[in-house]
Amino acid sequence: MHWRHTFQTRIAGVLALLLLVVVAATYFAVKAATTRAVENQADVQLNTGRQVFERLLDLRGRRLQYGLDWLTADGPFKQAVAGGRTVPILDALGTHGTGVSSSEVVVLGLDDRVMVSTLLVQTRGQLFPYADALRKARRSGQQMLIVAMAGRPYLLVQKDVLGPVPIARVVMGFPMDTQFAHELRSMSNLEVSFLSVQDGHLGQLFTTHPGNWRPSIISLLHGTQVDPEAKIQLFHGQRVLSQVLPLANSGEGDEVRVLLQSPLDHALESFAPLDRQFMGIALAVLLVSLAVALFLARRVSRPLNALVQAAERIGAGDYRTPVRVRSHDEFGLLARAFNAMQSGIALRERQLAHNALHDPLTGLPNRALAMERLGSAISARRSVVLLYVGIENYRVINEGFGPEGVEHMLCEASRCLSSSLLASDTAARIAGSEFLLLLENTEIDSAVARADQLHGALTEPLRIGNDEVRHEVSIGIAAYPADGQQVEELINRAAIARHDAANLPGHLQIYQPDRDLAHQRQITLIRDLRRAVIEGELFLCYQPKLDLRRGHVSQAEALLRWQHPTLGQVSPAEFIPLAERTGSMGALTLWVIEEAIRQIAEWAQRGLVIQLSVNISVNDLADDDLAIRVTALLAQYHVGAEHLIFEITESAIMHNPQQALSVLEQLRNCGISLSVDDFGTGYSSLAQLQRLPVQELKIDQSFIRNLDSTSGDGVIVRSTIEMSHSLGLKVVAEGVEFEHSLTLLKRWNCDTAQGYLISRPLNAMAFERWMRRERVPT
Repeated sequence: MHWRHTFQTRIAGVLALLLLVVVAATYFAVKAATTRAVENQADVQLNTGRQVFERLLDLRGRRLQYGLDWLTADGPFKQAVAGGRTVPILDALGTHGTGVSSSEVVVLGLDDRVMVSTLLVQTRGQLFPYADALRKARRSGQQMLIVAMAGRPYLLVQKDVLGPVPIARVVMGFPMDTQFAHELRSMSNLEVSFLSVQDGHLGQLFTTHPGNWRPSIISLLHGTQVDPEAKIQLFHGQRVLSQVLPLANSGEGDEVRVLLQSPLDHALESFAPLDRQFMGIALAVLLVSLAVALFLARRVSRPLNALVQAAERIGAGDYRTPVRVRSHDEFGLLARAFNAMQSGIALRERQLAHNALHDPLTGLPNRALAMERLGSAISARRSVVLLYVGIENYRVINEGFGPEGVEHMLCEASRCLSSSLLASDTAARIAGSEFLLLLENTEIDSAVARADQLHGALTEPLRIGNDEVRHEVSIGIAAYPADGQQVEELINRAAIARHDAANLPGHLQIYQPDRDLAHQRQITLIRDLRRAVIEGELFLCYQPKLDLRRGHVSQAEALLRWQHPTLGQVSPAEFIPLAERTGSMGALTLWVIEEAIRQIAEWAQRGLVIQLSVNISVNDLADDDLAIRVTALLAQYHVGAEHLIFEITESAIMHNPQQALSVLEQLRNCGISLSVDDFGTGYSSLAQLQRLPVQELKIDQSFIRNLDSTSGDGVIVRSTIEMSHSLGLKVVAEGVEFEHSLTLLKRWNCDTAQGYLISRPLNAMAFERWMRRERVPT
C-alpha cells in the first residue's frame, strides 16, 4: 500500500539522515582538526623559517665583518687609503680575496664623503647618505645595518682604517637579491620576497615566486601595514600563511620589507588519502544502515497496516471484524484498544441513531421519525389520520412549577398517548408541548372518536407536588389523502386545525379547506410587517378630538395604517395582534411615536399647534427604557412633552400592574400626558386606576355608539364622567356618530368627544386642510 511504503521510506530516511548527520559531523570535525593541525604546523614552520632567516642574516653580517677586518688590517690597503688615490685603493681591493669581490665596498673619508666606491651610484666626493645611520648603529652596539640603496636592499657593515689613528672608514654591503632569497628558501622551506623603498620609490623585487606573481607580491609588501602576526590568505588560488617583516627604516621614505610565506595546501594534500578512505567507509555504513532501516520499517509497518485496514473497516461502518495482531508489545496493546474502541463506537452509534430519531425526555419518536413514517405510509398509499395535539397551558405550568414540573407534565402526557396507541400507530413529540399521532388504516369518524377519548384522558387532573393541575389540550385533525398529498402539507394543515381548536369549546377541530388561505395571509402579513417600515408602507392618520367645553379642536389621535403592496389596506385590528404575538410591536411603536413627534414639529413650523395621542401596547410597558427613547426623540425634533399623550388600554395596565406603574411614572415625570383607553371593557375599577399617574379616561365606543339617557349605557357613561371628575380625571368619549349622543355628552359635562360625527381619520395633508377650513359643529 502507498501508506506503508511511505512509512517505510520515512523510517529509512530518518535513520539514514541521522547516520548521515553523524558521519558528516565526524568528517567535518576531523577535517577541522586536520586544518588546525596544518595551520599550526605552518605557523611553526614560519616561525622556524623566520629564525633561520634572522640567523642567516647574522651569519652573513659576521662573514662580511670578518672580511672587512682582514681588509682594514691589510698594509697595502692602508697605504693606498692613506694616499687617498682611487686607483691604488681599487687595486688593493681587487687583490684582497674572497668576501670582498662578492660585495660592494665604499671608502669614506673622515668627513663622510666617498673616496672610493664599487657602486656606480656613489661617486667620489659625494656625501654618503647612510653615514649618520651607521654611526648611530655603532653607538647602539649594532654590528650591521640593512638599508635600501641603488634600488635594492643591502646588508652593511663598517670598520675604521687606523694608521694608527683613524684615517678613513670602510663600509661593506651585501646585496639581498634573488640568489639570497633562494638560498633562504632552501634552508627554511619558506617562500621569500624582498622589496625596498627609497625616497618613496619602489625598488626592485627579489622573490622566489614566479615572475608573473610580482604585482600581487608588491601589493602585499607595500600596500598593507606591517603586522607582526602571521595571517592566512588566499594567494593565487592557494591558501598560505603570510608574514611581512620590516628589516630597515633608515630614513624618511626609505625602508626594506621581507615577505615570508608558508603554503598550506601542500600540507593538506597529505591528508587527501585519509579523506577518501573516510568517505568510502561512511558510504558503506550508510548503505548498510539503509538496508537495516528498510528491514525494520517493513517489520513495523505490518501491524500498522493491519491497524489501518481496521480503521478503514470502522470508517465504512464494519464494527464486527476484530483486529488481529499477534504481539505483546505496544502494537498488541494498540490492537486491543482498537477492538475496544470499535465496540464502543458501535454502541454509541446505535445510541446516537436512536437519539437522532427519538425525543430524549419522553422517549417518543421525534419529528424526523414521524415524517419518515408518514412519508412511508403516503408512498404505500395507506390511509392515515393525523392528530396534532397541543398543550395550551404549557407556559403557565412552566411559570408555576418550573422545568421539573414541565418535564413531569410532558412525561405523563407521553405515557397517556403511548397507552392509547394501536400496533400500527405512531406517537411523536414534534415541539416543546406539541405531539403528533399517526393513525394508520383509520377512518375519519373513528379518528374523531379516538381524539375525543384522548382529550378526556389528557385533561384528567395531574398532581405535581402538592398541587393539582389540568392540561388544557387542543387537537387538530387532518387525513390523507383528503386533506393533503405531501408530508409537510398534511402536518401544516393538522397544525392549522389545532390552532382553530384552541378557540372552540370542544377543543377538537377537523381541518377546513378554506383555512389555508387565512393561514397563508397571516404568514404573509407577519413576514412583510418586518419590512413595512423600510418600504414606506406604514403611515399615520389623524382623527380630530373636539373640546366640548371650548368648542374647538386642539387634539387628535394618531392612528396607524398599513397599505400592503398586494393585499391592499390592512386593518390595524388584523396586523397589531400579529405584531404583538411575533415580538415586532416594540419597533412598530417606536416608529409611530417618532412619526407623530416629527409631524407635531412640522405642523408647529407652519403655525398649527396640536396635541397628539399615540397608543402603546402591553409589550411597550415592559420596556424600562421607553421614557429614555421618547425623551431623546422629543429633543431631536425640538418638541415639548406636553404635546404628546400616550393611550394605554385597561388590559395592558392590569397585565403587570407593578411594571406598568413604574414605566408610566417615568413617562409622566418626563411631562407626557397619560390616558386609559377603552375604559369599561376590562376588569379594572376607578379605585385601582386612582393609583396610576393618568390624567384622563377614554370611554369605549361600545358605550357611546347607541347612547341614550334612559339606557344602561347612558347610566354607565354619566356615572363614569361624574366619578372621573371627582377623581380629577378628564373624560374622552370615542365613537360619537350621532348628534343626540354629542348633545348628551355636553349635558353630562364630558370634556372631549371623538368620532365620525366630528371627522373621520385623515392623512396629514387632509387633516391640516380640515383644521384650517372646517368649523367645528356646536
